[in-house]
Amino acid sequence: MPRTTRIAGIVTTAELRAAGWRDDEIRASTRRGDLMAVRRGVYADASRGRKLLTFTDGEQLLAVGAAAALAGPRAVVSHQSAAYLHKIDLVGRHDPAVHVTRPPGAGWHGATAIRQHCAALPAGHVTDLLGLRCTTAARTVLDLARTLPFRAGVVAADSALHQRLATEEELRSVLAACSRWRGATIAADVIAFADSQSESPLESIARVVFRDQGLPPPKLQALIGTAAEVARVDFFWAKYRTIVEVDGALKYADPQRARAQLERDAWLRSLGYEVVHFTWEEITTMPEVVATRIRAAFRRGTLLAAAGRAASRPA
Repeated sequence: MPRTTRIAGIVTTAELRAAGWRDDEIRASTRRGDLMAVRRGVYADASRGRKLLTFTDGEQLLAVGAAAALAGPRAVVSHQSAAYLHKIDLVGRHDPAVHVTRPPGAGWHGATAIRQHCAALPAGHVTDLLGLRCTTAARTVLDLARTLPFRAGVVAADSALHQRLATEEELRSVLAACSRWRGATIAADVIAFADSQSESPLESIARVVFRDQGLPPPKLQALIGTAAEVARVDFFWAKYRTIVEVDGALKYADPQRARAQLERDAWLRSLGYEVVHFTWEEITTMPEVVATRIRAAFRRGTLLAAAGRAASRPA
C-alpha cells in the first residue's frame, strides 16, 4: 500500500494503481480485510480505519479524509468541514457535503458530496490537522462569515476567539487579504461584533438579537454580588440594573441545579437587580418578545435604582 500521512492511511484507487496495484489485487485485499472501502474510489488501512470508527465522530472524519483525497493534492478542507476539524461551533442544519477549496486552474472534480470552492490560499491560511490539509481557524472563520448569515458567522467567530483558536489580530489579517472578496463587508461586521467572552452559540445568537432589536450592548460574564459572595451572569446592563441569563435545553435537567439557580436568582433580586431568563426557543424564534421583556426589566430596574438613591439621601 502506498505510504501516506493521511488520516487512517486513506488512499485513492488511482494512487493504488499508480503504485502498481491491479484492480483484482485491490478487491482481494479488501476481501481479506487489509483495505477498507470508505467510499467509491477511496480506501483506508483497515486496522486504522476500524480504530477510527470506534470514536464518536470517526465516520465523519473518514468521510472528510476520503473527500479530501478524491479532490486531489491541491485541495484544502475548508468552510464548514474545516470548522468541524477545528471544533468551531456551527449553527443551522448539518451540511453533509465535505467542503474543500482548490486553487484556480486546478480543474473540477465531479465526486458527489464534495462542495468545491475556488481560491488561491496563501501558505499562512493553511495548516495540517489530523493528517489533513485544512484552512487555519482564522481563515475558516472568515470563509464562514463571508458565506453564511450574520448570526452564524458570529457564532463561529465567537467560538474561535473563546477557545483561543484564533486571535482578533489573526482575523483582521485574514480579512485584509480577502478584503475584495464577495461577502467581505459582512465578514468585517462579524469580526467587529465578535466577542471572546461569548461562551456558547446561544449567547452569541442572543447578542445578535439584542443588537437587531436596538438594545444597548450588555457586559458579558459580569461578576455581581457582595464582598462575601459573587455570581457570574451571562449579560448585564449596569445602567438598568438588569441581568439576562440564557438557558440551554439541559440547564434544568438536574433538579438540584434548578433549585440552585432559583436560589441564586432570589439572592440577586434581593440585591436590587432585575433577573430575566430566556430559552433557546425564545431567543431564536421570538426576538421581539425578548426585547419587550428586557425593556420592561430596564424600566423596573431604573425605578428600583431611583428608589434606592432616594432612600439613601439624608433626611
